[in-house]
Amino acid sequence: MKKKIIVTAAVIAVLLLGLSSLVVTAENEYRLVRQFGRISRVIDEPGLSFKIPFIQSTDTYPKETLLYDLVPSDVITRDKKTMITDSFVLWRISDPVSFAQTLNGSVTNAENRINTAVYNALKNAISSLNQDQVISSRDGELSEMVMSRIEDNMDQYGIELLMFETKQLDLPDDNKDAVYERMISERENIAATYTAEGDSEAQKIRNTTDKEASITISEAEKQAEILIAEGEAEYMRILSEAYDTAEKTEFYSFVRSLDALKASMENGDKTVILSEDSPIADIFNGYGVENGE
Repeated sequence: MKKKIIVTAAVIAVLLLGLSSLVVTAENEYRLVRQFGRISRVIDEPGLSFKIPFIQSTDTYPKETLLYDLVPSDVITRDKKTMITDSFVLWRISDPVSFAQTLNGSVTNAENRINTAVYNALKNAISSLNQDQVISSRDGELSEMVMSRIEDNMDQYGIELLMFETKQLDLPDDNKDAVYERMISERENIAATYTAEGDSEAQKIRNTTDKEASITISEAEKQAEILIAEGEAEYMRILSEAYDTAEKTEFYSFVRSLDALKASMENGDKTVILSEDSPIADIFNGYGVENGE
């Protein structure tokens, strides 16, 4: 019985010893192995590893990206206007050894350092801008300015700042309406300037177009008159060539007289009164002479 008890106790001791030597590292964490209080190694890959029981111990630190929400605070612009900022940062532990040595491995201590560094950078960035510039830089420019002012100041703590963003950048309630009205007035003045410049440019374009159209029409009318004159001259030339003899001239007079007679007998009127010296009367007189009348 005593032997069984001793064996059982030995097995239990071995199991406890074996379990205490196992180190299970998750994917989203660092494991720091300490020996007599000093860091001996860092486990940054997920899986199973071992340590010396009772001699070595482990600390666990987060490996994933962390969010720190800064407390809303007042800042002063270059033109001495007060603004309220509410922002946050994304950060992670980049060097767990430095993190453990400088901040005692405390996330709270890390957030305090981040808060101080980010607030100072934000205050310096906004103090270099007028209020209007601060408001217009909310689309990313302000974030870049803050990140550039922090630079690598957090490396000594084993911390990497990944991103700074402003959730809200607002005015105090007591002067918000006045500032908005002034900004609206300035935007309306800019819009009116652009509108006036556009109208002026449009008028110049219309004047230029009207002038070019007038010149084009004048040239077209000039060319039309030239063509008409040339056509009439050609018509007269052809006509003179066609009737350049007495016989052709007499025939032309005969045809014109018939055309005049035809025109006078329109609308059912069949009676024609002619004088003796009328060219048309000459046609009928000539016809009667030929027939012995």
